[in-house]
Amino acid sequence: MGLETAWSRDVMLAISEGSSGGTDHARVIAKYQGLADAIGQSIGQKVNVVFIREFAALEDGLKNQRFDLAIARPSDYPARGMRDHGYQYVASARPDGHCMLIVPKDSPYRTLADIKGKRIVLPDAASYMAKFCGAELRDQGIDLSKERIEWVREQGAVPFYLNNKFGDVGGVASYSGVAKALNNTDHRVLHTSVSQPYFPLIANQSFTAAQIAAMQSALRALPETEPGRDVLKNVGIQGFDTSTEKRLRNLLPWLGL
Repeated sequence: MGLETAWSRDVMLAISEGSSGGTDHARVIAKYQGLADAIGQSIGQKVNVVFIREFAALEDGLKNQRFDLAIARPSDYPARGMRDHGYQYVASARPDGHCMLIVPKDSPYRTLADIKGKRIVLPDAASYMAKFCGAELRDQGIDLSKERIEWVREQGAVPFYLNNKFGDVGGVASYSGVAKALNNTDHRVLHTSVSQPYFPLIANQSFTAAQIAAMQSALRALPETEPGRDVLKNVGIQGFDTSTEKRLRNLLPWLGL
């Protein structure tokens, strides 16, 4: 099957920005169409952006292979797309994602050993980042089932809880608005977790190995040209890493999923 003749129809690139994503379809198309065009040029196809607002719709679309391509966060959705629904790995975004454990700047805590028995503020227990932080703490010898956890609905509430003494340490994503604003909120990072693939891009079974390789080559090359750098800037990432497949496949077992 040639690169140009894989389809007689346009390719669908599904975009899911997670719970922190916007709700304006036009904004998402403007943000990602450059990326879609770069992918499309690599395989000789027109690629259209489709915004997937709800996690349930993302899960259902992956389960039923309705998306030709999907780039999504949190990363457990693409990981399940690969493990459970036959999708193929293409790439993940740079930089990787981390769980960052933060404390007020004047906190006496300096190491993870200091927070045992203290109040840990985490996003909703069902959320990806709660599982991410929990897995990191488990690996560091801290069992959440034996700790005092304050669950909050969203990461944005973590600094509020710390500032108002409702908690002692909080977990947030390295790519979250909270993490990017730490200098303005009088918090510091106590511990940064191991890295895990962020915002992965996956492809359904219709793509050939040659097409996957062509997409990967185009994605790796984006930082090398001004138009490519503009694409990355619009998406809000530094580049694409095409070497993270093994780590993405290991993500769900690490999370306990």
